[in-house]
Amino acid sequence: MSNTTLTIEYCPKCGWLFRATWMAQELLTTFSEERLGVLIRPAELAGRFSVTLGEEVLWDRKREGRFPEPKEIKQLVRDKVAPSKSLGHSDRRH
Repeated sequence: MSNTTLTIEYCPKCGWLFRATWMAQELLTTFSEERLGVLIRPAELAGRFSVTLGEEVLWDRKREGRFPEPKEIKQLVRDKVAPSKSLGHSDRRH
């Protein structure tokens, strides 16, 4: 999958813009060869922090009960956009 865009939606009232941009930086750095794009969008719903790929929600803070670690998001994205890609020390594969 090339030219893929991920959307990170964050609650601006909660002050989560920094968290969203940090996650975007991690993803852009890791998936630069795959030409992954990241859209950071303020949420209309309070308390929202989600990561979606197309129509698929990869992570939703309310559903999961916590924020994701970059490692978790990288693994979820890798499994969708570049399944054979090694994530080095962030990889859950042994």
